[in-house]
Amino acid sequence: MKKLILIFLFLANGPISAQKFGYVNSEFILSNMKEYKSAMSEIENLSKAWEKEISDMYIEIEKKEIELKTEQILLTKEMFEDKRESLDEEWKEVREYQNKVFGFEGLYFLKKKELIEPIQDIIFESVEKVAKKNRLQIIFDKSSEPVLLYTNPIHDYTDYVLEDLGLTEKNN
Repeated sequence: MKKLILIFLFLANGPISAQKFGYVNSEFILSNMKEYKSAMSEIENLSKAWEKEISDMYIEIEKKEIELKTEQILLTKEMFEDKRESLDEEWKEVREYQNKVFGFEGLYFLKKKELIEPIQDIIFESVEKVAKKNRLQIIFDKSSEPVLLYTNPIHDYTDYVLEDLGLTEKNN
């Protein structure tokens, strides 16, 4: 495995040369950004509203289920089956709506992407600027994969990114 890595470095860079690297903590940077806090608050409010709306829909259908069970002895078989089909269709519609909102690439996902992506782009641009200014070939994100078991603070460029974004205490 070591030979493979050395060969890769040799092929990628010609003769092996020292690679300068650093890392940032993007979660910490995001937690210092008012735009991120505002976006997350908006997303949370939308999520709660959608959850309540869907919950209310489920409660309404459950009430209809109870009504149908109490009426069952008064209905003909055909009337009961018609109402049963109608309720089954309502259940299906609510599940489809829930999936439309919270499912893969649903409204929640799209809204989160719409609000968070521009903020992430700002951070990425700043990280790139810091990397170029400090002649870094690689910058890791300490808050995500790969897991960094040990990090020497000398390689931490989080403060430089915060400074570049105007989020340091001296700038506030």
